[in-house]
Amino acid sequence: MKKMIRFALIGFYLFAGINHFINPNFYKPLLPLYLRDWSIAINYISGISEITLGLLMLFPRTRKLAAYGIIVMLIAFVPAHIFMIQIGSFSLGSFEMTPMIGWVRLLIIHPLLMYWAWSCRR
Repeated sequence: MKKMIRFALIGFYLFAGINHFINPNFYKPLLPLYLRDWSIAINYISGISEITLGLLMLFPRTRKLAAYGIIVMLIAFVPAHIFMIQIGSFSLGSFEMTPMIGWVRLLIIHPLLMYWAWSCRR
């Protein structure tokens, strides 16, 4: 069961990281205004980080480092979640992002993602 949970985590971060390269315009509206000048670099760094950390989860020797890296990365994403809450409703393609979704992501989904990474560290 633990192996299946770990492989799901790996797949999640590989998919998320690859999506930064396939669909980079999706992420720009999520960035706080003070980071918009760096949106391309931030997008690629985020994608590379997610892919790298997902791959590092594959190996027992780097699994703990990957788990801590994912947690740190998720903490680094907190300003984007706060920004989403502050600006109110906006569209991400055909998806309508609301402040309530931002709160759920910040207070429920984000901590669950951190716990997921933490639980896969061994």
